[in-house]
Amino acid sequence: MAAQEKQKMAKEESAFFEDSFIRGEKGTVRKAILFPVAFLLHASLVLAAVVIPLLNTANLPDVEVYSAFLAPPPPPPPPPPPPAKKKSRSKSRHRIKPVQAKSNIQPGQLVAPIDIPDEIAEEELIDIGIEGGVEGGVEGGVVGGVLGGVVGGVLGGVVGEIEAPIRAVGSIKPPQLITRVDPIYPEIARQARVEGIVIIEAITDKYGRVANMKILRSIPLLDQAAKDAVAQWVYEPMVINGRPRGVIFTVTVIFKLK
Repeated sequence: MAAQEKQKMAKEESAFFEDSFIRGEKGTVRKAILFPVAFLLHASLVLAAVVIPLLNTANLPDVEVYSAFLAPPPPPPPPPPPPAKKKSRSKSRHRIKPVQAKSNIQPGQLVAPIDIPDEIAEEELIDIGIEGGVEGGVEGGVVGGVLGGVVGGVLGGVVGEIEAPIRAVGSIKPPQLITRVDPIYPEIARQARVEGIVIIEAITDKYGRVANMKILRSIPLLDQAAKDAVAQWVYEPMVINGRPRGVIFTVTVIFKLK
């Protein structure tokens, strides 16, 4: 009885724990062996596909190797030579001695020339005067006189000193006008209807010609025309103490539209 009961209890216990056991399916061991084999096979195929082309050197392109040689940089240029020392002038003067030609000509003796020329060049004659002379002139005088000379001339040619012009004031009156040239009315002043009087201080030389001028009263559009006209005026020479003198005086130039 007891043995039967024990068997019965064992069956009940096995039936109770039967749902808790996991039973492996058939073929599991075979699958576990095939997986690593398949992995190794695939890995070997991939490796062969990569390595075999690398080992085949028949189809590799030709590699050309070029060699280049770099020349070293050129050496720096040499320094310039030092400047040559200038020789002192004193030394050069002592070394160079002038050569003087010795002359065999004795004073007071006539010597025939070595080379006789075929033709003799004509000498240029200087104009020393006018044929027949000039009234009041002297022998060897100059046509028109010499600056500072004496009127009428003196035998031997005496040249006087140039005296400063004298101002016409007091008893000294302005010289008498001999030649007068009317001014030309500037067109721009005519169009602008400009009129007026230009006052000029004139200085004559000993011949009565206007040598210098200065504007005392200015009209800008008329000044140059007045100066151009007065420069052509000629006055009677002023003689003081027997000598011609320049004179300083004022002149007026009137510009008036008609």
